[in-house]
Amino acid sequence: MTDATPLDSALAAMNAAPEDETLRMRFYDRLASAELYLMLEREPEGDTIDPEVFDVADAKFLLAFDREHRLSEFAARAVPYVALSGRALAGMLAGQGIGIALNAGTAGETLLPPEAMGWLAETLGHAPQSDEARIERLHPPKGLPENLLVALDAKLATAAGLAETAWLSAATYEGGARGHILGIIGAPSGAEPALAGAVQEALVFSGLEAGALDVTFLTQSDPLAAELVRTGLRFDLPQLQQPRTEIVRPAPGSDPDKPPILR
Repeated sequence: MTDATPLDSALAAMNAAPEDETLRMRFYDRLASAELYLMLEREPEGDTIDPEVFDVADAKFLLAFDREHRLSEFAARAVPYVALSGRALAGMLAGQGIGIALNAGTAGETLLPPEAMGWLAETLGHAPQSDEARIERLHPPKGLPENLLVALDAKLATAAGLAETAWLSAATYEGGARGHILGIIGAPSGAEPALAGAVQEALVFSGLEAGALDVTFLTQSDPLAAELVRTGLRFDLPQLQQPRTEIVRPAPGSDPDKPPILR
C-alpha cells in the first residue's frame, strides 16, 4: 500500500485477522487519536457545521480523511472542511444514526457504520474515577499486561504540557483490597479531564476495564507523590518548550468534550 498512514496499517491488520480483538481495538485507538478532515457543504458558522451527507444502502455517511491531500484528491475541487479528532467526530455523531466513509477513494477506504461510531463514543465517554479509597501501602507494579504499559506511554506522550510526570504503582487499600494506581504529578487545574480520558483510552484499547487502574492527581509536595516515586514506574510527559501567548479561537471539534454541532 503506497502512502500508507498509521490508520491504513491498523485497518489492514484488523481486516487480515477479523477475529483478533487486540487488532480491532488498535484500529479504533488509532481512529480516536487521528486528526480527520471532514468534508463540509459550506464554511462553519461558529460551532455549527454542515457536513456533506451521503446515502449508502440504508445508512447515512459523512466523508472523513486522515490526510488533507486525500480529501482534495477525492473532491477534485475546492471544498470547505473542518479538522477534528476521531474522538470528537464520534461524540458529534453519537445518537445521530450517521457513520463515516473513511478515506474514500484510497486503498485504505472503509465504511464505519453508525453502530461503530456509537460504540466508540460510548467507549470514550466514561473516564476512570479519581482515586478516593485510602491507600495503606504502595508496591512496585507487577502483573499488568505489556500492551497496557505501551498504551499508557503512548497516550501520555501526547499530553504535552498537561503534567510533569506520572507514576504507576501497585497499591494495597484499607481493608486489604489490591490494585494499581497511576499518580499524575503537576497537572494544572483543568487538565484532569483530558488526562483521565487519555488513561481511559489506554485501558479500553488494551482490552481492560476502567476499574483495573485508579487515577489520582498530586502535587510534588504531596506525601503520596514521594511514595509513588520510590515504588513506581515512571512515565514522562513532554513539556512545552515555548509558552504560547497569542489568543487563538479554537476550531470546531478541537475540544473533545465539546464536539461541533451538526446543522
